[in-house]
Amino acid sequence: MSCIQFLTSLKLKYPLLLLILLLPVSLAACQDNRKTTVTTVSAQKVAQTPTSTSTGAKPNLPKGFAQNSSTIGCELPTQAQISSAKAGKVKYNAGENPEFARSKGWPKKYPTPLQGAILPQKRIVAYYGNPLSKRMGALGEFQKDEMLKRLKAEVVKWEHADPALPVQPALHLIAVVAQGTPGKSGKYRLIMSNDLINQVYGWAKEAGAILFIDIQTGHDDIRTVLPQFEWILKNPDVHLGIDPEFNLISSKVKPGKKIGTYDASDINYASNYLKDLVLKYKLPPKVFTVHRFTRNGVTNANKIILRHEVQIVMHMDGWGAPWLKRDSYKDYIVAEPVQFTGFKLFYHNDTKKGDTLMKPQDLLKLNPKPVYIQYQ
Repeated sequence: MSCIQFLTSLKLKYPLLLLILLLPVSLAACQDNRKTTVTTVSAQKVAQTPTSTSTGAKPNLPKGFAQNSSTIGCELPTQAQISSAKAGKVKYNAGENPEFARSKGWPKKYPTPLQGAILPQKRIVAYYGNPLSKRMGALGEFQKDEMLKRLKAEVVKWEHADPALPVQPALHLIAVVAQGTPGKSGKYRLIMSNDLINQVYGWAKEAGAILFIDIQTGHDDIRTVLPQFEWILKNPDVHLGIDPEFNLISSKVKPGKKIGTYDASDINYASNYLKDLVLKYKLPPKVFTVHRFTRNGVTNANKIILRHEVQIVMHMDGWGAPWLKRDSYKDYIVAEPVQFTGFKLFYHNDTKKGDTLMKPQDLLKLNPKPVYIQYQ
């Protein structure tokens, strides 16, 4: 047995000793490797989305992040590696490491919410979509009774996976749908009728669920669109979601041709509007979800204002393989703390390349654990 084989045989019992004793051997190997040409490989991380734009579904565009996946293999052991060997720590997937979360400021401090707040006392599990389209999500893909049955089944899965946290079912309705054509308004968006919104609100009540009004502004302004929904948002069980991807007022590019963005100032406007509704109608706090899956999807996140009357959920909205979704969660949700976190699962797009749909047990490994789960 060579000395290296002998030292390697000690690794399970004496990991730190192995690192120290193999260090000279590693250095020698590195010296030799410097004499040869080493090629590194780059992995392009692409979080794709559905192709339809006229129905408000996600465009088939890159999500705008890539990184090198390989490095030259003659680096010295880092202090973190040595500490890990000492403690026998496990290797975390992206988005799971509690030390990384703590280094970014989690758990996030926020104003004490008003009485009746849903978060973090409960976890919200929502079905997303629009009943006029089977392609926009589970809310419209299935007939009402079948849809509510499936939602209930997902709620049960989460109750079993995390019995300590009650589950609040929800329907997340796209009430303003981005369009690929300007339409009568010239704003590249279509506002759903009050009758349709009330219909879905009735479904939510039937299921003991809350309702989210989701807005895709297209070329319109959130400051113009949002006040049109006071009539429904004044109810205590109706909440708000906004989608930066389809906010393209500044660029004037058609929805689906470019990924849009919201600045903290836009989010603060919407949050303040909700605060005023809560005070005006004496409501419990509103839950406010902001979809995000790119760096520029939300700018100046550190300037987002937190309020007693509003509970902000930064929601990881990208689709793809589990590793890609975890990377997005880490890079755009964990790395820029706001208040609470959410995570979207796509029944079709997450699995279209043979990957399995992430389970509640997978998401419960994330740090921080998402308290808003959305199925599309």
